[in-house]
Amino acid sequence: MAPFDALYGRRCRTPLCWFETGGSVMLGPEIVQQTTEKIKMIREKMRASQSRQKSY
Repeated sequence: MAPFDALYGRRCRTPLCWFETGGSVMLGPEIVQQTTEKIKMIREKMRASQSRQKSY
């Protein structure tokens, strides 16, 4: 038995999606490209920092 069910005698009712209906905005290709470039930069910086770590 789930903890919520044991406490309140019914199942927990939570929405599966927290987005407002009708309020979503489609992302343009420019934003997707910028995000992809930022992710690549972050990955490169993480690789550089990991390669500098000492191995014990």
